[in-house]
Amino acid sequence: MINLFQTTAIPALEQTAMFAQRRHELLAGNLANVDTPGYRSRDLDVGEFHSALSDSIEASTRPQSVSPSTREDMIRGPRDAMEQVVFHDGSDVSLEHQVTEIAKNQHMHSLAITAMRSQFSLLQAAITERA
Repeated sequence: MINLFQTTAIPALEQTAMFAQRRHELLAGNLANVDTPGYRSRDLDVGEFHSALSDSIEASTRPQSVSPSTREDMIRGPRDAMEQVVFHDGSDVSLEHQVTEIAKNQHMHSLAITAMRSQFSLLQAAITERA
């Protein structure tokens, strides 16, 4: 039996939105701790997520004997942010850097949600036989 949603981009878009949400939580935490002495910023590796998502998409096109990556593989957890300047209080949180990363992350999330809405609209049109 063919799973209708597996033949669309919806699963990949769902993973992207979930990743962006989790990353936003970490970035907001960094921003909340901008004045906390000794606080080290945390982030998720966007490149690693894109690589894992790509591997999962490729695996889903292979025969069923190959098991696709699970959702847990997509979001492996926070990693230490790339080393930045360490301030005199021992923290490495830069307000400008965090705001920039939040803006980029918001763009990725919005793009995933917009594409997902488009996919659902196409499915709805197909189901109701509209053009």
